[in-house]
This record gives sequence, structure tokens and C-alpha cells, in this order.
Amino acid sequence: MNEVLRQEKKFLISADQYYQYSHYFENILSLDAHSHGDGYEIRSLYFDSLDDRDFQEKEDGVEVRRKIRLRNYGADSPFAMLEMKQKQGILQKKRSLKMKREDAEKLMTGEYSILLQYPDDFAAECYALMSMHCYRPVCVVSYMRKAFIAKENKIRITFDHHIAASESNFDIFSNDLIQNSVLHPYLAVLEVKYNGFLLSYIKDTINRIDKSETALSKYCLGRTIGKHYLF
Repeated sequence: MNEVLRQEKKFLISADQYYQYSHYFENILSLDAHSHGDGYEIRSLYFDSLDDRDFQEKEDGVEVRRKIRLRNYGADSPFAMLEMKQKQGILQKKRSLKMKREDAEKLMTGEYSILLQYPDDFAAECYALMSMHCYRPVCVVSYMRKAFIAKENKIRITFDHHIAASESNFDIFSNDLIQNSVLHPYLAVLEVKYNGFLLSYIKDTINRIDKSETALSKYCLGRTIGKHYLF
């Protein structure tokens, strides 16, 4: 199990700002090893309780809340990451467990007992939570991500674009995953993730973008149809 605790800031930017600032960061930060061109694909299958507790707590702005998702990096991924993100005030805690592809495929069908084969306490916690509150798959969200890294404070700068979702096909390993766009293709989401404090030269760059922070949630965007969500 891997655990990170950090602050996250999100900004909704235009496509031309994405190209402008991603080019700028290429000159001052290290490109994520997986990024090339406009980035790499991410697919996330979100789970929620029968009464959509996690969705509703996000909508209501509950200070301490969680999301559970299964993430991979495209149809050919040999593994997936089971992740739990927990909002705690200004901080985000993310715990993750690497799962074999065949185990992840069982989890997608509701076979949560597969988690008991993993010795990690986090796996047991997820099993108990998902079973007790009747979690089930609710949507898949996919997008392209271009990411940059600064070694100081474990800073990550990411640009997510071409965000699409499905509320009917939950197979993140499918070669035929049909999705609908849930954010205008001319828009992108800039995320700044860091521990401790944000370095001044990165902070100054973010301030020049002249955009207010947003609480945009890709999970909520993925429920556009089922929950009539409008950002």
C-alpha cells in the first residue's frame, strides 16, 4: 500500500493556456516518465454506495469525505490501482493498492472478496467498507494527462484534457469503451499537487494564469447523466 498526503489546487483553463503553460513547464520542470506528446491515458472506475453517499457528500461540501476508484492506464494495462482519496480539510490523503489485472477484473464485477487475498490492511479496509455500504460501480472517467514533476516538496503539475465518461460500461480494460465528452474539448484542468509549501517560482507561474481555484470533480462530471450533474 502506498500513501501520500498533500494539498491540491485545481484550475479550469482554456486549451491555448494548456499549450502555453505546458510548454513553459517543460523548460523548468521534469516531464513525467509516462508523458509524451499530449500525455498518457488514464481510466478510472468509480464506486459508490447504493444511496450515492460519496457523490452527495462532495456536492454538499462535507469536509471529511472519500472516493473509491479503480484506475488503469489504458486497455492494455497489466495491472490496476485500487485507490481511496480522502478529503481532510485542505489536505488530500490518497492510499493505493496495486492489483493484478485478473483480480481487478473480478473487482469490477462486484467480487470484493478478492481483496481478502491481499495481506495489506488497506485491502481489508476497502473490502469491509465496500461490502458494508453496498458499493457498486457507477461510472468510468477517462482523460489524457500531461504531467510534470519538481523534486522539491514532491510537487506535481498535471494537465488533464479530453475528459469523457460512461455510466453504462464499467470495463476499464475494454478496447471498445464508448464514452461521451463531459467537459468541453477546448477546456483543460490544471492541478497543482504538493507537500508542505509551494515553491515561489511555481506559485508565481500559477498566479499568472489569472484563474480562480475550482472544486471541479471528475467523478461528479462522470455522473452527468445519472445524477443530472451540471458543472
